[in-house]
Amino acid sequence: MKRKSILALFATVSTLIGCNDATAPEEKQMNSFIADLMSKMTLDEKIGQTVLFSSWWDVTGPISENDNIDKIKEGRVGGVFNALTCDFLRRMQQEAVEGTRLGIPLLFGYDVIHGYRTTFPTPLAISSSWDMEMVELMARSMAREAAADGLHWTFAPMVDISRDPRWGRVAEGAGEDPFLGSAIARAQVRGIQGDDLRSPETLLACVKHFAAYGAPAAGRDYNSVDMSERHLREFYLPPYKAALDEGCQTIMASFNDINGVPATSNRWLLTDLLRKEWGFDGMVVSDYTGVLELVNHRTAIDPADAGAQALRAGLDMDMQSGIFMNYTRANYEAGKVSRQEIDDACRRVLEMKYKLGLFEDPYRYCDSVRATETLKSPALFHAAHEAAKRSIVLLKNEDALLPLRPETTRSIALIGPMARNRRNQLGAWHTGGREETVTPIDVAFAAKYPATRLFVADGCGYEGNDRSGFAEAITAARQAEVVVLCLGEQEFESGEAASKTDLRLAAVQRALIDEIARLKKPMVLLLHNGRPMLLAEEEGHFDAILEVWHLGSMAGSAIADVVAGDHNPSGKLTMTFPRNMGQIPIHYNSLPTGRPETHERFTSRYLDSPNSPLYPFGYGLSYTTFSYSPITLDRPTMTRQTSIRASVTVSNTGTMDGEEVVQLYINDPVASVSRPVRELKGFRKVAIPAGDSVTVEFEITDELLRFHNPELVYGSEPGDFTLWIGGNSQTENKQTFTLE
Repeated sequence: MKRKSILALFATVSTLIGCNDATAPEEKQMNSFIADLMSKMTLDEKIGQTVLFSSWWDVTGPISENDNIDKIKEGRVGGVFNALTCDFLRRMQQEAVEGTRLGIPLLFGYDVIHGYRTTFPTPLAISSSWDMEMVELMARSMAREAAADGLHWTFAPMVDISRDPRWGRVAEGAGEDPFLGSAIARAQVRGIQGDDLRSPETLLACVKHFAAYGAPAAGRDYNSVDMSERHLREFYLPPYKAALDEGCQTIMASFNDINGVPATSNRWLLTDLLRKEWGFDGMVVSDYTGVLELVNHRTAIDPADAGAQALRAGLDMDMQSGIFMNYTRANYEAGKVSRQEIDDACRRVLEMKYKLGLFEDPYRYCDSVRATETLKSPALFHAAHEAAKRSIVLLKNEDALLPLRPETTRSIALIGPMARNRRNQLGAWHTGGREETVTPIDVAFAAKYPATRLFVADGCGYEGNDRSGFAEAITAARQAEVVVLCLGEQEFESGEAASKTDLRLAAVQRALIDEIARLKKPMVLLLHNGRPMLLAEEEGHFDAILEVWHLGSMAGSAIADVVAGDHNPSGKLTMTFPRNMGQIPIHYNSLPTGRPETHERFTSRYLDSPNSPLYPFGYGLSYTTFSYSPITLDRPTMTRQTSIRASVTVSNTGTMDGEEVVQLYINDPVASVSRPVRELKGFRKVAIPAGDSVTVEFEITDELLRFHNPELVYGSEPGDFTLWIGGNSQTENKQTFTLE
């Protein structure tokens, strides 16, 4: 059946359903259509829907291997990823729709992580905004741009909780906290999928990596994960569940094993938990060659065995390994997989295509006019600029050195490898981003400071031992009133396969800091990075430190706005910054110990370092100052059916309008299992004009007090609780209440 036939089928089914039951839900129509289609499909055609292959690139753009084109024409491929541009995707879609027996359209996917052509801040950076409207706007913007270029599906959001900055992929997530991570996951799904998946301005979201990919042993990517089920449920699973509850349609199995069982073939994870307990009815896809890697995990004897295990576990689509395509029929004939398991996987893939409206019009996303109007549009750059500004975190500001007002700053030295660099501002996993879209710092400063003398010098590279640029940098610094050092990581130093055992700035960058510091000039550090870094040795050299992450296309102009005081920084850290490597992994919501830290020897402490971090979770300064009133509770006790309202008055005690992230933490001091010393349970970002105050309220409900007891029963336990409300996780502004 060619293109006309499948359109006729769609129209006929829709008409019949409409005649029989005018109020029939969309799901009923979908089920009827897909059942009719599958009744016409051969076994090989059904298997083909479970196959996802990558397109490849040459110097002129995307291509597809000849073998893959042949397989598409044979109806043996269900989707393609890494193929780009609406014209090319239209041509490839045409091969599937007009060149196969049933004309089933392809599903096109791509890693749209923090932007498409217009690059936004990395996910860890935007998480530091604590601004869910901005997170959703970023997700909506990147989906709109990618969809305009013909794509249907993004492998995002990544919601893996991580407490170990050695793991490079912390750059792609929302940090260490499951409550905040869940809120961000929901915002990203809303932004990517919108209100209507049939809109050609939305994409299918794919929450990843399921599960606990952010907890590899030793922070080494792809490594094993060993943790209790209760720990998994408490700290790592909530963001995945939040994304699915928000309506995320697809989920990606992670590379790692969990307690010895790889996620790709983990039936407890993909079927018992995901489908039976959580009720997920969408599609599960492997990560890149994840099925084949079961052999390396040594849980499968060969590729055929790997394919059988993955399909039986609940995997629907095999990304890139080709194992489902090459071995599923043989596995079926040998009785290793059932017809029902094949049908279930096929049906779930077809459902995604139906929900996108691809059976109605497989070319609905392939509109070159819309692509031209949308890609890199002014509205997208404006959104990227706003996101970048709100992602910046002020870590230090001695004697209010910042902001450097253009009208009073006579000269500035911009020094460091990031001062003129474009590409590294894009950050890890920028995929479709192009460096020509980036505004570099020196260009942005020249525009922001037209009457200020600017002295620009690289000083050194990102790594290596070349100090030949030191002399030029020192000369520039000597001539300037204030020195702004632009240092940090290159874009590939964080992200996938970017685990590190040393989180300090490169030795040559540290040497440059030492040399410039000898001049005794006021010094500002602009820290560009994708993960928490070790700054304890260098922190004392700087009067001010701005954590600027990798901010994307509008990095330079956003940084200039903040340095000049046109935007008051309001970001707060979503990962703890350790003092040294020996503290890692480190996180604020740790469990108490039987011997809490004191100055005595036989307590839980280091001999050579405090336990406390350099900068805690939730920390971030402003150009103004805020004060908090004592916490007021509307009642001292609650039941499981009632709630308590906790309120504080937050006052802007400075001279500049600002925003504050007001954070609520709760601790259960005595429970059937040891509970974290404090846990984030609420936050509000509020704008407060200079001299004004606002009252912020939080509702404490039974839901916020629940946890998994020793029997893994989820619920609350009566008793006394402590809550804190303040500007970071170390606030001491507290109150107590009782759950009866």
